Amino acid sequence: MYLLSQFINTNTNTIVIFSGEGSDELAQGYIYFRDAPSADAGDAESKRLLQDLYMFDVLRSDRTTAAHGLEMRVPFLDHQFTSYYLSLPKELRRSINGIEKHLLRTAFDGTDLLPDDILWRHKEAFSDGVASTRKPLYGILQEFAETKVSDKELELAASRYPKNTPKTKESLYYRRQFEHYFPGQQDWIPYIWMPKWTNVTDPSARFLSHYAADTEGALSEQSD
Repeated sequence: MYLLSQFINTNTNTIVIFSGEGSDELAQGYIYFRDAPSADAGDAESKRLLQDLYMFDVLRSDRTTAAHGLEMRVPFLDHQFTSYYLSLPKELRRSINGIEKHLLRTAFDGTDLLPDDILWRHKEAFSDGVASTRKPLYGILQEFAETKVSDKELELAASRYPKNTPKTKESLYYRRQFEHYFPGQQDWIPYIWMPKWTNVTDPSARFLSHYAADTEGALSEQSD
């Protein structure tokens, strides 16, 4: 998002931009919501994410856009809209037939506001959306981290960083950068953001077993 904001600032006259921040938290859009064991569990996780959003995605997007003089607007986090959406029955707000954000997608179905191949496509990891599917950004970052972090350093990560211990070389590299610029401030982040109802150790959606953004038309077929 930092690089995208930099590009907007450098190449356009745009100051105010819209962002979809908050939609995954509000509308249960993260892929792991498909594994929610019940509507109650999905509802509780959605509300937890919304409560903590200021420490994660919203904080990141606010800082990265403001760094380039942009003003971000987040319509999915409008107070009236979020209050209304959360007032709807839990069963309607959960993933249905393996489709995340099912209720939100259905609201636009048949309106001709969005082409069906966009409205019903699989959720795509951000790293896929900004790079080639043959070599997505997450792969590039992992290769870079391999050159910066040794196996031994990763083994010793728990002793050096007992709180929110990095589990991968990529996360350890980020942690070292954070500690370099903000030494002793590890308490700023209470926990490492990770998907629920899964055993993966990397927050990227790419590591979830049912990630299927490469499958063209799969959601569209389910929605018919």
